[in-house]
Amino acid sequence: MNKENCSSVSEFILMGLSDLPELSIFLFLVFLLIYGVTVMGNLGMITVIQTSSQLHTPMYFFLSHLSFVDFCYSTTIVPKMLANILNKEKAISFLGCFVQFYLFGTCVITEVILLAVMAYDRFVAISYPLLYMVIMSQKLCLGLVSACYFCGTLSSLIHVCLAFQIQSYRSNVINHFFCDLPPLLSLSCSDVSLNELLIYIVTNFYEIITIMVILTSYFFILITILRMRSAEGRLKAFSTCASHLTAIIVFHGTILFIYCRPSSGYSLETDKVATVFYTVVIPMLNPLIYSLRNKDVKSALSKLVGYNISS
Repeated sequence: MNKENCSSVSEFILMGLSDLPELSIFLFLVFLLIYGVTVMGNLGMITVIQTSSQLHTPMYFFLSHLSFVDFCYSTTIVPKMLANILNKEKAISFLGCFVQFYLFGTCVITEVILLAVMAYDRFVAISYPLLYMVIMSQKLCLGLVSACYFCGTLSSLIHVCLAFQIQSYRSNVINHFFCDLPPLLSLSCSDVSLNELLIYIVTNFYEIITIMVILTSYFFILITILRMRSAEGRLKAFSTCASHLTAIIVFHGTILFIYCRPSSGYSLETDKVATVFYTVVIPMLNPLIYSLRNKDVKSALSKLVGYNISS
């Protein structure tokens, strides 16, 4: 590699999704609308769950944290993305780039584990309905959620610390709409094989463990559902599981596609489009997938709105 082309950088340039100026306004309006729905949906869900006593159960406790994580990592990425769509200067500081990736990585890993925890919660609720509140005690729920945040924070910190060891870059132009690690590593003048190996190992580790938990939970859920005599009970259980599985398939499918391949398989242009789904679209869809189809949430929302109107 030609070392003369390598230098330290003080800022990075984010190329964004498209370099066509005529698409700028359209993309800005689309992503502004999506972000607005994301913020209202997730913060609204948290508010409804916190203010409604009927939703103070383990299932909605986990849903409130899912909404919080979705709000956080969408906010980590989309506002800067919107600003860059309209601005000619698409710069982000060196430190700002690493902070953005750190927060993003923390939220994504937290959500991966949280989805598995929610699968286990559904397994207990459907298979042991009479013991549900006993098994899923407040202490256990707090411990599980704390473990999700801890794993996300620690894993992301390790990646960032290793990336900080890079001394010089061939270019400061990142072919992405946010500071994701694979396109950043592709600019390095140093040997980043350890970084890439760590991404591959950590991502596959979390994916394998969480998918095993999810598949095991749903295997036993399926057995329980098939044993149910009530058609209405089976339908309700299937409806709950279908919403969760839909989000899992979209989220995990995108993660596996982007991060669980050898470095030789990366296509940055393809990855940018795929990344939009789990960084921008999924945080918007989760409140709809998980909660707005739920009768209990609708009832709680109606009471909350009615109370505010009457007040």
